[in-house]
Amino acid sequence: MTRTPKPLTEDDRILWDIVARTARPLRPRKAALSPQEQTAPVVPAAPEKAQVPRKSSRPAMPSYTPPVSIPRAPTHLDRPTLDRLAAGRLHIDARVDLHGMTQDEAHALLYAFLSRARINGARYVLVITGKGSASGGDGVLKRSLPGWLATPLFRALVSSHHPAARGHGGAGALYVRIRRAQPT
Repeated sequence: MTRTPKPLTEDDRILWDIVARTARPLRPRKAALSPQEQTAPVVPAAPEKAQVPRKSSRPAMPSYTPPVSIPRAPTHLDRPTLDRLAAGRLHIDARVDLHGMTQDEAHALLYAFLSRARINGARYVLVITGKGSASGGDGVLKRSLPGWLATPLFRALVSSHHPAARGHGGAGALYVRIRRAQPT
């Protein structure tokens, strides 16, 4: 014994239209109409009163922005390149000395220096931070520099880095390989 659905009254249809407009599907799927809905006459909805927009308790969803391609974090230089830099067979294109600067000053200067080096086509640069205080403590800039180079701001400029050889400052300096500019 099958039950036949009771046809909707005019009030039921209007109420259903209002509810259907506010519903959001959990998963989008193609709407399939039943045979009754396909043959049912479309009844124009009664003119609605001007509705005042209600404030939603949910925050508005931000619009979708495609992910930005951020280069990988800098890695250490490969051994053959490091050996050639240490022996002086690979040219260091530029140097910057951050001795005696505050972290803010050093950060700003380093970014400007690496940006200019990239624009000028430099491939390898030397960043001198110093070894730290005479009392044996590690230098603030020496500790901070690898962290700075791993941030998205510097990732676009730096592909790798490594502590310098003794002849170039040893533990108080860093070799930095500049990332090549992508053709636009």
